[in-house]
Amino acid sequence: MKMLRRIRIYLVFYENEYNCSEICILLRMQRIRKGIFMLQMLYPDEYLDSTYTIDFKKLYKDGYRGILFDIDNTLVPHGAPADERAISLFAHLKELGFHCMLLSNNREPRVKMFNDAVHVSYIYKAGKPKPSGYRKAMGILGTDATNTLFVGDQIFTDVCGANLAGIRTILVKPIHPKEEIQIVLKRRLEAIVLLCYRLHRKIVKPKYPSVAKKEDSSIL
Repeated sequence: MKMLRRIRIYLVFYENEYNCSEICILLRMQRIRKGIFMLQMLYPDEYLDSTYTIDFKKLYKDGYRGILFDIDNTLVPHGAPADERAISLFAHLKELGFHCMLLSNNREPRVKMFNDAVHVSYIYKAGKPKPSGYRKAMGILGTDATNTLFVGDQIFTDVCGANLAGIRTILVKPIHPKEEIQIVLKRRLEAIVLLCYRLHRKIVKPKYPSVAKKEDSSIL
């Protein structure tokens, strides 16, 4: 397929009388554009200090009705049960009128342990970053991509999957530095993506206004 696509590109260039050097330049530009697009699929819509600094009241006023959450290092430290802060948050979200869902790649015992204290819908072994889990979650909540957002702490699973599903994304800093080794390795790659993201945000106007609480601010 790639070879056929390349042949078609060469034919188009030939018909338009491009020379070899021009063809090489145009092909490189095409690769660069593709690379930029793939990189932008890893960018969150906003990057904040914590889940607990998000102004959910403002989001509700803006028309959002569904919130999908990662658990570990988004709501509590890795492997921890729901604490008072998490319990209070979900009580507040329900009071506002939000439909909430825990979307986790963990096995059910871990997700259920957390959910026993907050009592919301959940999907375990969600297969993030595949968008199918996000779409399934929206189907359960009765929401869609226009009124749903995702909150998580990882770029290559949480943010990438939500972007593929067309959902607004809020990336938060991990709550605790202690993480599994495979996640630690991912964090090093995430640091590069975040550097590019910060540069991107200086050039391109954000798609959405900030939802950080007034006493807090984005960490850009």
